[in-house]
Amino acid sequence: MDRSRRAIEPHADKGSLMLDVVTVATLGFLLGMRHATDADHVIAVSTIVSRQRSIRSAGLIGMFWGFGHTVTILSVGAAIILFNATIPPRVGLAMELAVGLMLVVLGVLNLTGVMQWSTVRSAFNLSRLPHVHLDDPHKWPVMRNLRERIGLSQVLRPLIVGIVHGLAGSAAVALLVLATIRNPFWAVAYLLVFGVGTIAGMMSLTLAIGVPLAIAGAWDVQFGRKAAAACGLISVAFGFVLICRICFVDGLFAGHLR
Repeated sequence: MDRSRRAIEPHADKGSLMLDVVTVATLGFLLGMRHATDADHVIAVSTIVSRQRSIRSAGLIGMFWGFGHTVTILSVGAAIILFNATIPPRVGLAMELAVGLMLVVLGVLNLTGVMQWSTVRSAFNLSRLPHVHLDDPHKWPVMRNLRERIGLSQVLRPLIVGIVHGLAGSAAVALLVLATIRNPFWAVAYLLVFGVGTIAGMMSLTLAIGVPLAIAGAWDVQFGRKAAAACGLISVAFGFVLICRICFVDGLFAGHLR
């Protein structure tokens, strides 16, 4: 009886470990996809995607946004989990204020047409860069394809926006994970899977926004311009609401934070 119990227990431990791995991975991935649909995230990427007429560019924007978001969530979250780092409340609110300011700037750039101009201009500049043997499709097919289809601003803009969003939400996500998962290794692993889910969710979201806009814009150019203007106005309005809430309701500049 004792021998059979000892033979079964290791298998039971392995089964329990596997169940924990699947649970953490599934939960982190699904919540990461859910996190991508937060209102400020949707408005930010909608403002960027609204000026795009390429479905592939829309998906790449979501991917770069999610990558930037994941980098900051993972780095800041890991520091909080592994080294017990703390972010003062005022610093956390300042990071959220940066999100509000960024939404206003994105909206203004979209409304003035600067965003579209920078996209076209950066793509033109990339085409004139020294080739460094990138013209050989047999040697560098991926790099050649990226250089032809996307501009530098289309990479940097969603990447920077994702980084700012990640900084604003990293502390809250890390503390929530730490309160639920006590093991530091599993907590960091959860953040990584959470980030992968965020990338997948944001790519799906940008495609869901970009595909109808691309189709409608192909049929009616004026509709595409009106949609971009509407996204810009929403971004500016939401950014101002967020700024007012952080400054006056949450008391960023007050003597005592609420």
